[in-house]
Amino acid sequence: MNRDMLSRRLEKRGHAVISAIDGAGGIARARAESPDIILMDMSLPGIDGWEASRQIKADPATAAIPIIALTAHAMASDREKALKAGCNDYDTKPVELLRLLGKIERLLRPASSAVPPPSPAPPP
Repeated sequence: MNRDMLSRRLEKRGHAVISAIDGAGGIARARAESPDIILMDMSLPGIDGWEASRQIKADPATAAIPIIALTAHAMASDREKALKAGCNDYDTKPVELLRLLGKIERLLRPASSAVPPPSPAPPP
């Protein structure tokens, strides 16, 4: 239910959403679809989100896809665990949409937009 609600909210914001119901499906979809970003629920059945993230990051075909871990655990050690599993960022559930959108936009921003503008030329 949470996955469907979040999907609808992201789609209303212009994002195309694909989903999987478990970790194995998520790994397969990442390989087949090569999404721009992955929102990974860490409490998935079968292969959990921690292991699915490790496998996605270990595969050269999917390693560059940014992953945001989504978990109900809000301990600092959970954030560290997510980063160690290969996730690029971490967010807690229930999801606060504006905060998550900020993280998505930051990770999707082209590297060239992160470069500061050139310094103005010195006066003649």
